[in-house]
Amino acid sequence: MRKRAAVLCAAAVVVAGTFTAVPAEARAPHSAPKLTWKNCGTTTYPTLQCASLKVPLDHANPHGEQITLALSRVPHTAKKYQGPLLVNPGGPGGSGLTLAGFVASTLPKSVAAQYDVIGFDPRGVGKSKPALDCKPGYFNPVRPDSVPSSPAIDGANLLRAKSFAKACGDKYAHLLPYINTISAVQDMDRIRHAVGAKRINYFGYSYGTYLGAVYAKLFPERVRRLVLDSVVDPTGVWYEDNLAQDYAFNDRHLAFMAWVAKHDATYKLGTDPAKIEDEWYAMRAALAKNPAGGKVGAAELEDTFLPGGYYNGYWPYLAEAFAAYVGDKNTEPLVEAYDNFAAVDAAGDNGYSIYTSVQCRDAGWPRDWEQWRDDNWAVYAKAPFMTWNNAWYNAPCAFWPTDSLEPVDVANGELPPVLLLQATEDAATPYHGAVTVHRLLHGSSLVVEQGGQNHGISLSGNACLDKHLAKYLTDGTVPRSGGEVDAVCEALPNPKPLSSTSTSSHGATLHGLLGFRG
Repeated sequence: MRKRAAVLCAAAVVVAGTFTAVPAEARAPHSAPKLTWKNCGTTTYPTLQCASLKVPLDHANPHGEQITLALSRVPHTAKKYQGPLLVNPGGPGGSGLTLAGFVASTLPKSVAAQYDVIGFDPRGVGKSKPALDCKPGYFNPVRPDSVPSSPAIDGANLLRAKSFAKACGDKYAHLLPYINTISAVQDMDRIRHAVGAKRINYFGYSYGTYLGAVYAKLFPERVRRLVLDSVVDPTGVWYEDNLAQDYAFNDRHLAFMAWVAKHDATYKLGTDPAKIEDEWYAMRAALAKNPAGGKVGAAELEDTFLPGGYYNGYWPYLAEAFAAYVGDKNTEPLVEAYDNFAAVDAAGDNGYSIYTSVQCRDAGWPRDWEQWRDDNWAVYAKAPFMTWNNAWYNAPCAFWPTDSLEPVDVANGELPPVLLLQATEDAATPYHGAVTVHRLLHGSSLVVEQGGQNHGISLSGNACLDKHLAKYLTDGTVPRSGGEVDAVCEALPNPKPLSSTSTSSHGATLHGLLGFRG
């Protein structure tokens, strides 16, 4: 997922999900496999260790075909040991191996030292085996314009989506039924068993919040602490989530236009956000006819600016590329921005293959493309920035070669205190999703970053948020107010143009790990 990891927002209405029972033999493996941890440290994370774990492809058949999960660990060093802390960056399709190093090194040392921080590549992802890659080069430029303004463009995009779904079915027919959130959650419990823990601590971002909520539903007695940052609304997985997300990303794009207008002295694009937005769409129209550098067309331009909706620390770079194109038709900064933020490599091909495989299998999608057309044109009329780009990103689900499971109703009254962290202006997982989960997870505590615009907000430089996180991981304490929100932290200020050093390095590092898209 061109480093795209995210997951999405949702409708506020609770969908009646069906809880999928976990077979007894899958819930309680008879013997714990021994993990062999080997040093795999990097310059950035020198204490990182790696191991692999065999798990059943089909947890209902625990002695059948086995697949391999790739694990990472930063071991605890304190005398007070609080058990494993599993971490996940989202996606679906995001690799969690390096995230273990980031979390262990960014938490206060006294807190991180009490945990074995464990990252993992979920089934099919990254260094886990087999790793899926349905159609290498699927996002190679230049793709058809994402807005299907003619039957030819519509047909070209439909052909691409159908070809991807068919390629996945042709290559991985026997795997696809087992690439889904429930199977990944059962893998997590195998990890718990393998490290010899009766209960796990869990810290997930974005889609990782849904993964954590589903784990808590299937294994409530095995949850010790649960941190969910940038919370997916589980009641809209996944079709409704994507539609709702489009409005939020359009709002973030408009916020970016306003920020550019505020810094007219730097970017020389004027002080009227509406006129600057017109310039952006004029740039898009021009690139649709003449792609920059032969690879940044209209769809690729959207891909390039989409990360600015996840993390406003990228705005100065995007603004410079925008201004260079409008001011003197210099395309080099735009191509560089595409290469840095949007170009897909083999890891991105793998991530997208898992993204579609999980989301298409997790819950039902309309199989009638006319419904997609009607719904997306209606959203596009109000939120044009990424509506059709997002639609085509998910379109293989309309033609997916497997049937779909029922979504999991994550409502839960059997958990210890749970910590939820959410920015009010998050586009990838809009605010109402966290409020919904706060209601569904009885006893949870919601900490809100008021005015926060980013996705993945803890360990990104906001000391107030990180104080709540550290307190919870230290002794299980969460704030309580009795209302919709239990505590409020003020947002970090917007970045300055690149002449300033105000952009958070922690934030940039984290968002590089989380990736984009959801």
